[in-house]
Amino acid sequence: MSSSSLLLLAGALYIIAGLALITAMLKKSKLLFAIAIALGMLATITHGHQLFLEMQILQGINADFFAALSLVAFIVVALLLISAIRLPVMEILPIAFFGAALMVLLKALIGPAPTPLLLESRWLELHVIASLLAYGVLSIAAINALFISVQHNILHRHFSSGLLDVLPPLTTMEKLLFQLILAGWLILTVGLASGIVFIDSLFAQHLAHKTVLSILAWLIFGLLLYGRFRFGWRGMRVVRLCLIGMAVLVLAYFGSKAVLELVLDRRWQSIEGA
Repeated sequence: MSSSSLLLLAGALYIIAGLALITAMLKKSKLLFAIAIALGMLATITHGHQLFLEMQILQGINADFFAALSLVAFIVVALLLISAIRLPVMEILPIAFFGAALMVLLKALIGPAPTPLLLESRWLELHVIASLLAYGVLSIAAINALFISVQHNILHRHFSSGLLDVLPPLTTMEKLLFQLILAGWLILTVGLASGIVFIDSLFAQHLAHKTVLSILAWLIFGLLLYGRFRFGWRGMRVVRLCLIGMAVLVLAYFGSKAVLELVLDRRWQSIEGA
């Protein structure tokens, strides 16, 4: 099966799994729930198989914009499925499934020919891996923050909603949010530390915007953690800071990558494009 066919199959499975999981939650059907999770796992395996085959052919990671979106989507879904064994993240899965479906379908339909990302050392490999994991974990935190925002709005407007019956208690969601932010911030710290030492010239390597925005996002998430542990921050202040930090992080990587590749039509085959 070709790479595009695998992506199309994964996209279809993600969509079906997302719809099945929403239906299972609304109907409280354990059988449908099990089927939805099985379909989601099959979609993730298909997606992962496509990524593995592509990496084998390229002898490395595909460096283009749509490939990066697809890889991060895979990491997010895989992390959620693994985390669901112990953490209350099941309610986030439908959004992750639909998001992953969009990413793989975009790659299959309009993604360019694969371009390998050339890494010159093990430290740079650590930088790329840590950065991708940080994006994945903090993306889950951002989705969780959106659910907390919805819960706050429902509770403050004093009207009943079936969504409150589906989602975990607000305190549980907030505790999970900070666990995710702490994990993501620590991994992002490793990614920044392992990448900055290799920067010779910010402007010559087209890394000024990415580096500045990544550090700004790191500071925002660090401030959020400090406010939580020092002052007990919670509620919508935390949600807003989390979403702002994630938006800055997205701009740092995908924003700059989109401008270089989609607007300026420049693709980089070395770590500068990572």
